[in-house]
Amino acid sequence: MLLAARELLAVRSPLDAELMVSDMVGAWWGRRLRRGDAEQVLGEGLVDYAAKAGTPAALTLLIALAYLGTARQAAKAEGAALALIERGVARPRWADRLGVVKPTGCYVSRDAYGDQDTVVCTFGYRGSDSGEDRHALVMVVDYNMRGIARDAWVSSHVDKLLEQARAEADANAMLRFEEIEPQQARALLESAMKATAEYGDRKTTAPVSDSYSAYHAFARSRIKALPPGRKRPAPLHSEAPYSRDRRAMLAAEFLSSDAAEHLSDPSAASRCADHIIDYGCDQDFGRPLRVSPTKCETFLLDWLPRKVMLSPAEQEAMPYALSAWARFAAGRSGLAEEGLRATLDGVWEATAQFAETYRDPTTFGLDRDLVERLLPDGDLSALARRVFAFPFLQGMHGEIKLDLLNPADETDRRVLLEIDHGDDRDRFDYDEHLAWHEEIAARLWEGDPPQLWEAAQRLLDLGHDRHEVLHVLIEIAERIGDDPEELATALDDIADIPDEPPM
Repeated sequence: MLLAARELLAVRSPLDAELMVSDMVGAWWGRRLRRGDAEQVLGEGLVDYAAKAGTPAALTLLIALAYLGTARQAAKAEGAALALIERGVARPRWADRLGVVKPTGCYVSRDAYGDQDTVVCTFGYRGSDSGEDRHALVMVVDYNMRGIARDAWVSSHVDKLLEQARAEADANAMLRFEEIEPQQARALLESAMKATAEYGDRKTTAPVSDSYSAYHAFARSRIKALPPGRKRPAPLHSEAPYSRDRRAMLAAEFLSSDAAEHLSDPSAASRCADHIIDYGCDQDFGRPLRVSPTKCETFLLDWLPRKVMLSPAEQEAMPYALSAWARFAAGRSGLAEEGLRATLDGVWEATAQFAETYRDPTTFGLDRDLVERLLPDGDLSALARRVFAFPFLQGMHGEIKLDLLNPADETDRRVLLEIDHGDDRDRFDYDEHLAWHEEIAARLWEGDPPQLWEAAQRLLDLGHDRHEVLHVLIEIAERIGDDPEELATALDDIADIPDEPPM
């Protein structure tokens, strides 16, 4: 990278330099390192290396990182750059203008469904009255993907970009283009970039465009150039939080509406309505009445199959209930007839695939009564880790009928774990050892922290047996104590079991 930074000495504008460095540091954006954070190990490591090099290219890179880096990188880069400047290391004439920008306008293009916002923020360099290096940062915020910033790019053809956006909105009744306050744009984009950074787990990152990483650092620096404010992000302003009572009232209004009168199984329709409302409240920024083809497809084909245990009756009723909900919600939200038709078409296009995508847990050979004991909260994503935590839940053990024990109950949970450790009763530390198994079982039941089950899966994939894996998890939990961040880091670092695993 330091060799590549020599090209910075040849560029003529601060904008070109910022974009080049943003592209460079984007090489490690979203990367997962086994030990340490990529921004710290690679980003701060690059700052230290450039500081030691002390060349004009290194100084130029440090000046750019002082504006484009994380807070820690920027602080280190600024100090190192000042030291090199004092030593007389040469720098380009445009270096003093790097990052010194002012916002000149903020706009948003919204679709009528509320699926996404395309935010356009325009900037110019301070002290430049000629419009030289005027540019626009464009970011796409996707509300069907937890509000992440899904795409980003930069355009130097600002007037043409704005003119095209206005023309598209004038030609399409399902689009709206308007100017927004810079404070509102900053709040919206900061929230979106945070959602992108927090998306997924150790194994996955947010599903962003190929260009997002290259513009990530540039976007972060430009957002900081916008004035701060307390305004809430735009998609959240229209809905107050939905309490349990308000959700129940909304479900009752739906079930008594004309849209739901054709649903033949009121009980299944009621439970389907609860899932639809919960999805809109918990996954779509408190907007259960927002419907769109993409939102309905994501609900049917992604969220339900991963998160919710449906009865056979609910599986049959769900597409019909969702179509009825779309009609009900469109009337309440004012969605145009064109949008409603497209949404209903989207539901029916996804219906056949839903029957194939949704896998009833009983198709895995699990008894429905057993599944209901393991999933009293209906959280389908918890099934595998709870089966791992409590493998003995059916049949007889002596005079104990396991089918009657409830793994969600602390007393029954203790009995189940005692049965699981029948060969360990002679251990001198039996009570303490069993208490740690109770701790791990409780954490697996709740999925807290998520890194616990992720670590267990990695070790199981390597061929280790269940008790070996549990003992490693216990050793880590006992060694780390109550610090959640240290525990998550230690679990992330597990790559394999040592030759002599702790017992």
